[in-house]
Amino acid sequence: MIRLLIAEDVHMVRGALVALLQLEPDFAVVAEVGHGDEILPAARRTRPEVAVVDVGLPGTDGLTAALELRKVLPDCRTVILTSSGRPAVVRRALDAGLEGLLLKDSPPERLAAAIRDVMSGQRVFDPHMTLDALDLSTQILTLRETEVLERAADGLDASHIAEQLHLSIGTVRNYLTGIVSKLNARNRIDAIRMAREAGII
Repeated sequence: MIRLLIAEDVHMVRGALVALLQLEPDFAVVAEVGHGDEILPAARRTRPEVAVVDVGLPGTDGLTAALELRKVLPDCRTVILTSSGRPAVVRRALDAGLEGLLLKDSPPERLAAAIRDVMSGQRVFDPHMTLDALDLSTQILTLRETEVLERAADGLDASHIAEQLHLSIGTVRNYLTGIVSKLNARNRIDAIRMAREAGII
């Protein structure tokens, strides 16, 4: 049996996912959570083999939670679910080495197949989303730079970004200066605007 953790904040969607996946003869849902901060405690208790994680979780976002999960349970594979397939999300998942990313409107059998594929050591990414991510200018910024800029776009100052990402304030300021330079922006606000328009964040 493949042990699954489901992380989805919309109760009806999570319930539907759990019900559908439990119908598969080789799946067992051992944990379900609705908040990003609940993933690690649940995973430590239940030791899932595959985590199915919504990218837009409240609290710790799905991608960040997946990276934290990898540190705690390195053998647990992750399939990220996204409703938009934004190139920035795909690029972050690729750069982070996650095993899979699917659109939420994919057929249920596609998710079941993806879970089995990542368990067998494959990576499962929609080819159209992947090409868009590689073609777009998201590759201009590193994963860490993207994380810093996303938090700046959320209105966090350097000290709060440093606290969240476990960096020094000086390092965060250096990242922000480098981002402005890489994007040929006038300032941080301009860099955020340009990044949003390009789908980087």
